[in-house]
Amino acid sequence: MEYLALWMFVALFALIILGFPIAFCLIGVALVFGIIRYEDIYIYQLLGRVESIASNWVLAAVPLFVFMGSVLERSGIAERLFDAFRLWTRNLPGGIAIAAILMCVMFAASSGVVGATEAVVGLLAIPAMLKYGYDKKLISGVICSGGSLGTIIPPSVVLIILGPMANVSIGRLFAAAMIPGLVLAFLYLVYVVLLALLVPSAAPRSHPDEPVVPLKEKLVITAKALVPPLLLVVCVLGSILAGIASPTEAAAVGGAGGLILSVMYGSLTWKALGQAIMQTLRVTTMIMFILMGGMMFTSVFFSLQGMSLITGFVSALDLSPWMFLFIVLLLAFLLGFFLEWISILLIFIPIFTPLLTHLGFDPIWFCILFLLIIQTSYLTPPMAPAIFYLRGISPPEITLSHMYWGMVPFLLIQGLMILLVILFPQLALWLPNVFFG
Repeated sequence: MEYLALWMFVALFALIILGFPIAFCLIGVALVFGIIRYEDIYIYQLLGRVESIASNWVLAAVPLFVFMGSVLERSGIAERLFDAFRLWTRNLPGGIAIAAILMCVMFAASSGVVGATEAVVGLLAIPAMLKYGYDKKLISGVICSGGSLGTIIPPSVVLIILGPMANVSIGRLFAAAMIPGLVLAFLYLVYVVLLALLVPSAAPRSHPDEPVVPLKEKLVITAKALVPPLLLVVCVLGSILAGIASPTEAAAVGGAGGLILSVMYGSLTWKALGQAIMQTLRVTTMIMFILMGGMMFTSVFFSLQGMSLITGFVSALDLSPWMFLFIVLLLAFLLGFFLEWISILLIFIPIFTPLLTHLGFDPIWFCILFLLIIQTSYLTPPMAPAIFYLRGISPPEITLSHMYWGMVPFLLIQGLMILLVILFPQLALWLPNVFFG
């Protein structure tokens, strides 16, 4: 019985390797080991876990943010935003790629759904970049890396799940993720511009025969396409950072705002609304089901004295705090090749955040660093989920080879961003201190 908690991980990974859905793996392992520990009484504890998930006020923000992103995705707002960005960037080096990254930032700040950003922007930007002869490796890297910004830029659903797991404020996490997310997007832009200047054939400028749009018309188009969604983002994030609304209340504002914008643009149809509701239902059900399994798994793990075993093991190894942090991040990165982000959060965050906090690391700083690691594994071949999304929306002429090689420079940028957050913790901690003290 002494090492029963460790056998939970053995059973979990065995089931995952066999191909069972992660939610069933977590629930099944928790059920079996819970019955071994508590016998029949564990069934009642299991029902308590289901109730705690269903009644969690903070987690109510998840379906609301998913709904906001789903409505914006289907309302035609994305096309207007992309066209507006292209008006201003088309004569810049790598202009279409720049517009795509800016679009990713804007849509990530409007949706909070991992994967939605990549799919929406990819469908708009890939045909345009192919038309003007962009390098296919650059196209792949821009769409995958830009789409991954939905992981870290608020109101990311990942942050909403991460907060309760790490026992930290979601508002503080939103503030902490803001600067790293924007700096990362800026580094992507710098790379695209430098590549376009050094290798013009990789990102040709727009054709000179394109009609010139007068400045006044540019401003009108931009105001109509950009200002309303930007106001929605400011209302949602600003209300949280200012302490006016909780994340759940802000999510409700976002969902209602998304509907209002769709009505204003005249693009809301019953079909689009039904599709948005069904996508919200599917995504939310998946997240909540896995979250319930994760909470069951960790509760049984703790009750079997798993934390004491890990603490004793770490003490016996006599590792320095930084070495232990490096091992945790490396394991999370490797698991990201074949596990969904939510599974990694549920397994790692409740167990290792208290240990790392005890070793002197700031929990919010660790959460942001952990998010960057998850985002990097999301992009890393050969099992990169970002590439699977791209394969679903890209034409046949963009091959897996283009996708794999196209990710290399952006992975180097990811590594640079991780290093910057390690060397300069205030990148993640300054805004939370400003807004929350």
